[in-house]
This record gives sequence, structure tokens and C-alpha cells, in this order.
Amino acid sequence: MRIGLFTDTYPPYINGVSTSISMLKHALEKLGHQVFVVTVNNELTKYCYEENGKVIRIPGIPIGIYDYRLTGIYPLRCINKIKKWKLDIIHSHTEFGVGTFARIIAKQFNIPLVHTYHTMYEDYIHYITKGYFDHASKKIVEYLTLFYCDKTISELIVPTKKTYDLFKEKYKVRRNVHIIPTGIEIDRFYKEKFTSGMLDKYRKKFNLQKDDFIILFVGRLAQEKNVEFLIDAQKDIIKKYPKCKLMIIGDGPDSIKYQKLAKKLGIEQNVIFTGKVPWEDIPNYYQLASIFATASITETQGLTVIEAMAASVTPVCIDDESFRNVIIDGLNGKIFKNKRGYKKEVINLISNGEELKTLSRQARRSSEQYSSKYYAERVLDVYNIAIKNKPRFKYDIFDRVKNIIKGNENE
Repeated sequence: MRIGLFTDTYPPYINGVSTSISMLKHALEKLGHQVFVVTVNNELTKYCYEENGKVIRIPGIPIGIYDYRLTGIYPLRCINKIKKWKLDIIHSHTEFGVGTFARIIAKQFNIPLVHTYHTMYEDYIHYITKGYFDHASKKIVEYLTLFYCDKTISELIVPTKKTYDLFKEKYKVRRNVHIIPTGIEIDRFYKEKFTSGMLDKYRKKFNLQKDDFIILFVGRLAQEKNVEFLIDAQKDIIKKYPKCKLMIIGDGPDSIKYQKLAKKLGIEQNVIFTGKVPWEDIPNYYQLASIFATASITETQGLTVIEAMAASVTPVCIDDESFRNVIIDGLNGKIFKNKRGYKKEVINLISNGEELKTLSRQARRSSEQYSSKYYAERVLDVYNIAIKNKPRFKYDIFDRVKNIIKGNENE
């Protein structure tokens, strides 16, 4: 099968979506399929062609949200190259920019279009509205989400029951919605691949001792991730266990704010900020950890939790449906409801080494169901459904957009 992945984020730009798409590409190729990628050029304002023309990077403009760039919706210079790919299926991973382009191309060349909904946009409105007009903005988000994820695609994939419920119960869509948890290359994180000597340089860099109890967080340092929760709780945890350290991996708009908070609380020696970490180095940091913690309630799935489990690191997560799909409380991790519950769980695991070992072993076993091969096979099943039922678009908006760009609106 010849598969086109259309996405606004792709390595070397790193976030959860970028990582999952890279993983899907590799897994599909291992299964014998040809995979092509259309994405954004996050570094240069020009077109780039990589992997013998199988990856096209389209120039975009910064939009002021992290390092994201927005492309034009019909970049003419790509059309002939994409046509020559002779795609059997298009799989879009974004609703805007490249995602709109995917929908136009699918319509133009009569190619079935599968879409994965990765982001709960209602949780990110504050970046645009700054607290104003939130209700109206959420209605706009709902309208756009329904248009892009219901009216213009052949099949829809979501990673969790939480996202499924958004479409079925809140947005009332009638179409098929396929729940396929995003997979990861779990073998990258297996602890047997690492030796103590391999990790010594990281311990030395951050002044860690082998008997330190490391709480790890990996993610964007922004309001919706609730990192402040973990930092604030840390001040009470270290009163009982001074050798407990919170290691925060990542960067974002609130990075300086969190560093100032740790200093204000007088715990800067027990809160370590690594900044951005290269994708290939991330598995090393999981091996330093005693537990993985997150208080975010805005995840669609929480891939970092699965990474931790694959690394045999016990996850301790806030009570949110996105995590309950992965963690069975007391079997392969811990679920807490509030800050008091979080501190109780952490302190219990610090003092109960045997329970921690048991949880970590089961976490590793549980991660096996999220292998990239299994994920790719389930996605292929959806591709085959989409191919069997050729898309029938209900709106001609993309024809109009294409003609406007070409200057043929009156034709």
C-alpha cells in the first residue's frame, strides 16, 4: 500500500504527535508498505525534499504558539510530486494548514482520507483568548472540529475512550469512530538495554546520587500540563525524604515561571530542570527515574506514561480517563485524585521498595500492548475500510478554495 501521512509536526521537531507519526511511518515500512510524508518546514522558509523525495517539507509562518508554523492550504509546488506518489490512502494528523491541504488533495485525486484526532483543542483555547470569549471560542472550536473530523473525511481514528466520548456524547457525531491507542517503539525503553555506566554521565551532569529517589516528568512546560502541582507537592515530600528529587524534562512558555516557583519555595536543589532533551536521549532519562508523575488532565492519551511503563518505571497519574485506559490502580501504577493523594502515593512508594518493584514489573508487561507493530496493524485495518468505501464529500468548499488560489473562481 502507498500511504501519505500529512502532519504539521514531524522530527526533528519533537512533541507527542511528531513522535507518534515517526513511529507509525517506521512500523508501516517494516510491514512492507511505502510511506510518504507531507509536513511543515519548521526551520527554513523554503521547500525541502528528503528521503529521495518521499518527505516534503512545506514552508510556513510562525503563529506564536510554541514553535508551530502554519502553511498555505494549497502549495502548488507540491501537487505534481504528490500526484506521482500514486497514493492509495491519505492519513491526516492535523486539522489546519497541512490538514486542509490533505483534504483538498484527497478530493482532487479521489483518494480515501483517514484522520487521527490528536488534540483536545478546547483545553488550549486560553492561549488564543487569554480568558476572554471562552464560551464563544469553544463553540467555534466545536464547529471546526466537526467540519474537519466529520464532514470531510472517510474514517476517523481517536486514541482513547475519552476522545471517543467527545465526538459521540458531546458532538453527537454518527459516523464510525475507531479507538486505536497510539503505539510507541517500546523496545527503545527496555531497561536491559542500559548499564549503570551508560547513565553515569547523566547522574554527574545533574549531581544525582544512586540512592536518590527520582520523580520524573516529561512534557511541555505549559499551563495545561499542571506542572505547578508537582512542584508545589515536592516541598512537602522532601520534608520527610530529603533525597527525593523531581526531574522535569522539557521546555515551554512557563519554564521560567516554574523555575522561579521552585526557588521561591526554597526547593531548587530538589527540582531539576533539564530543558529540551534530544529525542534519542529520552530513554536514558527514564532509566534514572524511580517513578513517573503527571497531574495533567488535558491529554488525549499520554504517550509519556506508556514510555515510562516500557522502561519499567511506575506511573503515578492524576485521575483522568486518558490515564485510566492505561493504568489499573495498584496493579501497574497508581492513580490519585488530589494533591494530598499524590503525596501519599509517592511517600508510600519511597518507603515500600517491594511494592514499587512489583508495580514496575507489571507496568513493563502492560506496555507490550502498545507496540508500534500492533498499532500499525490496527491502523491498516482502518485504511482498508476507507479504501473499500471511497469518500463522498458533502461539500464543495475545497473545490472553491482550489479555484480561488488558482484564480479560477469564476470558471
